[in-house]
Formats: sequence, structure tokens, C-alpha cells
Amino acid sequence: MFFRLINELAENENITETLKAEDQILWVQQMNTVRGTATEIVNNDLIYV
Repeated sequence: MFFRLINELAENENITETLKAEDQILWVQQMNTVRGTATEIVNNDLIYV
């Protein structure tokens, strides 16, 4: 669920391998944001319910 959600969120935010090749710092920042969002969603759905 977690990895599927990360892939979906990254796709929605237009975070691609092209961005990774062009601007690695921006890519890392955006992926960290996506990972944090996915963590919160999974925790809310599975742990805190």
C-alpha cells in the first residue's frame, strides 16, 4: 500500500526520472514530501483508526 501510494502521488505531482536527471536536489525534496504524505496516509488508515 505504501509503495503504491508513493508511486501514485509522485505521478500526480509530475515527479519523473527526467526531473531526477535535471535537478537532483529538487527531486529529493519533492520525493521526501511525497514520502511524508504517504506515511501520514498509511498511518492514519492502518494505525490510528
